[in-house]
Amino acid sequence: MSKEELLDLMVDGAYAEIRPVGDDWREVLRSLAETTRQTAHQHEWLADLLGGRPQLGPHALARGEAVVAALDGFGLHDITPVVGAVDAYVIGAVRREIAGRRVERATGMDERRWQASLGPCLEQTFATGRSPAPATVVRDAAHLDADHTFRIGLDFLLDGIEARISR
Repeated sequence: MSKEELLDLMVDGAYAEIRPVGDDWREVLRSLAETTRQTAHQHEWLADLLGGRPQLGPHALARGEAVVAALDGFGLHDITPVVGAVDAYVIGAVRREIAGRRVERATGMDERRWQASLGPCLEQTFATGRSPAPATVVRDAAHLDADHTFRIGLDFLLDGIEARISR
């Protein structure tokens, strides 16, 4: 067996853990996003492989079947770009979260300590006045944990899908 075949089998095995459920399209897509995220956090290597491997194994096809069956009848005429948008959001969010965990393990600093260590450099940069918008965001924005950030971003995406469906 080649390395590529092994990676395909590993990814397909992870797809067995992703089974979205829900009573409407929004619940199904939220469940898809959350179960994909949970699975990727349980198998950190998956974050680097999701979206880049063929999804033709039995578990990947069963996941696709479950998604299409769950979304059938909710007025989503072309499911592929909708599911693709959710998958892309999840992959990006999970890669960012896992990269942060890897930095934490490598440096021994949690996110707050890492941000505090960068504080003096950022203050010096912001003092020049050349980056007022990022300075405002860093100083005034709510700094939410990964779970809250993920759910807010997912809500933005689902609201956009709903607006598109309503047209």
